[in-house]
Amino acid sequence: MIRIEYEDLLAYAEQVLEHIGYPSGKARITSWALVEADARGVPSHGLQRVVDYEKYIKEGLFRPEASTETVYETGLSAVLDGNSGIGMDIASKAMRICLGKASETGAGFCSVRNSNHFGMAGLWAEMAPPENCVGIAMTNTEPFAIVTHGRERLLGTNPIAVAFPAGRDGCFLLDMATTTVPHGKIETYARRNLEMPPGWAVDDKGADTTDSAAMSELFKSSSPFGGQLMLGGRGEILGGHKGYGLGLMVELFCSALSGGTWSRHVFSSGYGGAITHFFAALRLDLFGEPSKISELAQSILDEIRASEKAEGQDRIFVHGEKERMRRMKSLEKGVPLDEKTWEEMVLYSQRFKLDLPVSTGGK
Repeated sequence: MIRIEYEDLLAYAEQVLEHIGYPSGKARITSWALVEADARGVPSHGLQRVVDYEKYIKEGLFRPEASTETVYETGLSAVLDGNSGIGMDIASKAMRICLGKASETGAGFCSVRNSNHFGMAGLWAEMAPPENCVGIAMTNTEPFAIVTHGRERLLGTNPIAVAFPAGRDGCFLLDMATTTVPHGKIETYARRNLEMPPGWAVDDKGADTTDSAAMSELFKSSSPFGGQLMLGGRGEILGGHKGYGLGLMVELFCSALSGGTWSRHVFSSGYGGAITHFFAALRLDLFGEPSKISELAQSILDEIRASEKAEGQDRIFVHGEKERMRRMKSLEKGVPLDEKTWEEMVLYSQRFKLDLPVSTGGK
């Protein structure tokens, strides 16, 4: 690992994105989302994505100059068409619409069609708690997952993120794929030549596999068989059907409410990436005094942390806490990048004649 000072990496990533075709404002919000992911210890959604983003621009899947338009709207809701634009820019606009409507009516909802990869879902849900709102963000993805008792890749990893205001913590943040792991984690393992743990995926014969490189190649092939497992794994014994249900629920909120493309046809619809999203904001004062709700949420989290620990464990975490701790370390010691991602950043500096940010030397 190499560590780079947060602001230096942010500025550098923005320059790289501009050189591969992003307008300035879209480069800024995209670089922020990618660096935030690396800073929080989620490299699957970090700067390793830049190479793919450039490829998608060349293929016409990402259209950086595209404008987002409102195609349907009520006092509570809106439907946006991203026109194959930049996912982070579209997501930010959609969540701001939700918060604007929530400030007027108490709640706001926004679905999006014809978008692209928008980074960590939690970043957009997190926009809500500072406004005394609960935030929700969901998205479908390419078809990476097989459903319970099925063979074909039909659903995406279809993450759900919920940010709930909580006292001194700021918020409780749940940000989870509805598959056992995000797809990018398999990509990260393949980039680092690591074997996957059993239970993440099955091959095209339906057999368990730990070969991350082979799975990465399978996802690029024309074969529709084999893929990631939903939460709970194969079959129903450990609740795989529940993960399947959650993934399908996200699919319906994103694709059906937006009138867009569902995961099976994402990136093969002939019109951009065609990813769909769903966002919501709910104002706390719909239910009472916001500060009291926030403090009650904090007390629940505190009681969970203070509860009896399992043997050999000295701490209980709540969702979002580990990422918050990693972010604090990244701000202090620098944002960690793996060797492969750093090599890609070096190549961009040489190609575009950019000054490469200097390592902080942090561990």
